[in-house]
Parts: sequence; structure tokens; C-alpha cells
Amino acid sequence: MRCASLPQRQNRTMHLLLCLRSAQLSSNRFLLYLRTSKAEQNNASPSPLSAISLHLFLIPSTHLSLSSFTFPIVAAHKKSHDRINAPLLTSKIAANRSIIVGPSEEFKTVQAAIDAVPEGNKEWIVVHLRAGIYREKVVIPEDKDYIFLRGSGKGRTAIVWDDSSTNNTLSSTFIVWADNFVAFGISFKNDATMGVANTPYNQSVAAMVAGDKAAFYHCAFYSAHNTLFDYRGRHYYESCYVQGNIDFIFGRGQSIFQASILTFIFVLQDSRKKILGSITAQNRESADETSGFVFHKAKVYGVGDVYLGRAKGAYSRVIFAETYLSKTITPRGWTNWSYDGETDNLLHGEYECHGPGSELGSRVSWSQQLTKEEVSPFLSIDFIDGKEWLPAYY
Repeated sequence: MRCASLPQRQNRTMHLLLCLRSAQLSSNRFLLYLRTSKAEQNNASPSPLSAISLHLFLIPSTHLSLSSFTFPIVAAHKKSHDRINAPLLTSKIAANRSIIVGPSEEFKTVQAAIDAVPEGNKEWIVVHLRAGIYREKVVIPEDKDYIFLRGSGKGRTAIVWDDSSTNNTLSSTFIVWADNFVAFGISFKNDATMGVANTPYNQSVAAMVAGDKAAFYHCAFYSAHNTLFDYRGRHYYESCYVQGNIDFIFGRGQSIFQASILTFIFVLQDSRKKILGSITAQNRESADETSGFVFHKAKVYGVGDVYLGRAKGAYSRVIFAETYLSKTITPRGWTNWSYDGETDNLLHGEYECHGPGSELGSRVSWSQQLTKEEVSPFLSIDFIDGKEWLPAYY
């Protein structure tokens, strides 16, 4: 079956054509035609369609293969606020050693280059990845600090594997346990086949960030279930792209997502069942924990309905500030699914968000519309003590 192409006219109704096929891959096929309203387009920030190559795809109704999805590796898109690039970071970090990875280099795989970093390393080392797809699992152990993993652009450099498990760690394509880590211009992708939602082997993590003081600039993360495991520590994500379906940013990290694009893809696994995912599942469990997810000047797009977040811990803390929310955000906004306790200690907050998904009329009772004074501590880079360790920030 041949799918119609997206219209190219600007400032017109955006069309997204999703072609689905039956489990028998027979002629029983149908089209799902989605159209954004004029009101949404009038209020919208520039669409990610101008920044990425959006693929149309066929999905078997009985299972989802991310390889069949052909998730786009997002090309770098220059904006007026993009001040941070690879040469600047390299200059700020002032590394004394570089390792180059590529098919014609001494190190053919990313893991081989990581293995070459000495244990107990205390000086910055640049591991430069030539353009290409590195199909491997990569683990940076906790005794290999101060690594700058420099790609050739998230549209040109990708680390990809296909693994799913009942254990998030075991399924991860990329794991960093070490402190003082920086990545630039890399896509991290888990393209494992995902069965019907809620089956035992549905975790398929693209990246797990478990060290302290980690920063990602102009990177992308792709998976369907549990895309980015922001496990613990202080983290910074600037101008990144995160795509997923269910709980695609989760953990108990203390993290700022600055000027990033979050995309939710609704997947029809069965014609009788609709999956309502969530962008975040933050697991702060006590008032003493400093963890929380802050999304500042981000953009949220999607196909289908999604929550901004669900409470995974008794003190779950997530804030969306000055962020564009498309109509993919369900009117309730938030859910406490998986946490059945009191909601008094949850901080599910919004501040001056815009777009059709920011309408407040049907928000859950515990969500908060924050004042400038309330939100200010979270919007400061001091929330993650960034002035002490970040090589550069927005």
C-alpha cells in the first residue's frame, strides 16, 4: 500500500498519515487520519516536522517492532538560542587526550574505546565517534569518570541495540555509571520488538544515566517503553529529543530538560485496547530527597493521548514550565497510577505553559499551577548545582 505524503504548505493544517496493517498482513488495512486544529496551529511553536524527518510506517496490530517503525534519527536544527556546540564543549572541557572511534580507526566499537580509558581516570578524555550507526551495548563503569562522548551530530551518529527485559538495567542500550560525563550529538536507540503492553518483557531502555554530574547536549533517545532511565544523580539535558510511548522518562534523577522536544507516539496494539502512556514517572520517595524532573521551554508533541506524568513515589516531583503542550496531553494532565497513597506530597506542577494541552479546566485536584516565586528555584541552574560542574548551560 502506498501512503500519501505530507503536505508541504506552511501555516496550513498539518496532516499526519498513519498506515496500519492487520496481524495477518492481508488486505485488511486502514488509515488513521489525524489533523491538528487551526487553534492549535495558531498557538503552536514551530512544529518538529520542520526539524526532523518524520517517517510514515506500517504497524502489525499484534506487535510492535521499532525497527519497522523506522524512528527518525533527528537532524540537528539550529535555533537562535543554540549557543552550545561540540567545539565549544571541547574547549571548555580542555581534554588532554582524544580517542577516535570509526570503521577506519584503531577503535572500531564504542565499548572498545571506553575499555581503553584507564580505571580511576581523573582527567577529561574525548571519545570522538565518527558518523555512523554503532550497533552494540555500551557500558561506562563507575571507575571511568571524565569522559566526553562526542558524536558527529544526532542525525549522523547513533548507538543502537535491541534488548527487552523485566529489568530496566539489563535492557539498556547505553549505561553510564560514572560521574562527570558529557555527551554531544548522539542518538541512543533501543529498537527491540515490544509485545502487547504490560507483558513481562516490556522494558526496553535506550539510555540509563546512573552517575552524578552528567550532561547531554543535542542528543536523542528512542524507544517505546521506558526510553530514558534517569536513575539518579544531577543531570542536564539541553536541546535533546526524547521519543517514547509509556513512562519514557523515569527514575529519581535531579534533572533539568532545557529547550528539548518530547514526542509521544500512540501505538494501537489491539483494535479494542487503547494505551494511555505518560511522559514521566518520577520516583522521589521522601521529603529529604532533592530529586525531580524540570522541563523548561520544551515542546511536547504526539499522536494519541498521554499524561504529563504519573506518580511513582510518594513525593514525586515534576514541573513543566514555559513549555508548549500540544493537544496530545490528556485534559486531566496527571495520574497517580501505580501509587495509591495520599497525593498531598506530590508536586506535579505547571508554570505558564501554552498550547491546547495546557488547558486547566479538567486537571486533577492535586496538580499545581505555580507562581513565579514558587517555580524560580527549579528554573535556576542552581537546582542541579550546575555552576559547579557544567561545562556550559543555557
